[in-house]
Amino acid sequence: MSDQLDIKKLIDGDRRSLAKAITIIESRRGSDSVLAREIIEAVLPHTGKSIRVGVTGIPGVGKSTLIESLGLFLIEKGKKVAVLAVDPSSPVTGGSILGDKTRMEELSQNYNAFIRPSPTSGMLGGVARKTRETMLLCEAAGYDVILVETVGVGQSEVEVSYMVDFFLVLMLPGAGDELQGIKKGIIELADAIVVNKADSSNKALAEKTRQHYQNALYLLTHNSFWTPQVLTCSALFKLNIDAVWKCIEEFQTKAAGCCELKTNRIKQNQLWMWKLVHEMVDTNIKQDKQIQKLLPDLQKQLENDETTPYFAAKQIIELIFQS
Repeated sequence: MSDQLDIKKLIDGDRRSLAKAITIIESRRGSDSVLAREIIEAVLPHTGKSIRVGVTGIPGVGKSTLIESLGLFLIEKGKKVAVLAVDPSSPVTGGSILGDKTRMEELSQNYNAFIRPSPTSGMLGGVARKTRETMLLCEAAGYDVILVETVGVGQSEVEVSYMVDFFLVLMLPGAGDELQGIKKGIIELADAIVVNKADSSNKALAEKTRQHYQNALYLLTHNSFWTPQVLTCSALFKLNIDAVWKCIEEFQTKAAGCCELKTNRIKQNQLWMWKLVHEMVDTNIKQDKQIQKLLPDLQKQLENDETTPYFAAKQIIELIFQS
């Protein structure tokens, strides 16, 4: 492994080694899978010391602008910041724009920031396929804060909350009673709601929106040690960014103090393990020659009502365990 990637350099914070390691981790080539596992095993003792923050919100709400402003603020405080910005892949070509570095131009030029745009590659939940492993690599490279920007709010967007410590939902002024169509599940998972673009003529409307969300949160259950906060800010003009970070820090202190932080990460790892089991089974099904040979016959039986989906699935599973 030393010939292909210097782990010591990565742990010492070498950006090139980090980028190369992430590329290997994200690779779908079978030849890279063994090396990827070796890399993760080598860096694991050096992980777990950062705070992981997920940032979500509808397109146009200002996620990238907030992340840039927050990142620059943190760097001024002496921290190193990694941004994992997830780009939606085209369902037709599989390609993605990967334009986050252009949206975070100032932050991307700062030596203490590392921005990694990653395509979703068909993954649900607004997160890339290897986001969790990439976080570990960034932690090993000495980044204190990891910000995960997701593609937007949707039914499966809650996936990001299962891999971060703090889940921030960014909103626009003028939500009203309909809460901008955000589903109850997203709000229940939010550790903080931040109303962005609270500047100039929007300031009063943003405060009114903040009160709407605060009232909505009172009706929802959350974890025992933390009461979700609702804040306003202007990411563009860097207003109230310090309050957003203070909220995250307060959460981190309380979560660590009651062991919730460690407990939550253990639960996340267990959930991810089962998700990967399902993923690997699905991959094996698609690659198994016996199953591929059986599928046309099963599909024909289903068309002719000669079997049910349950019994067809059972035959596939039995074949997996026989092989």
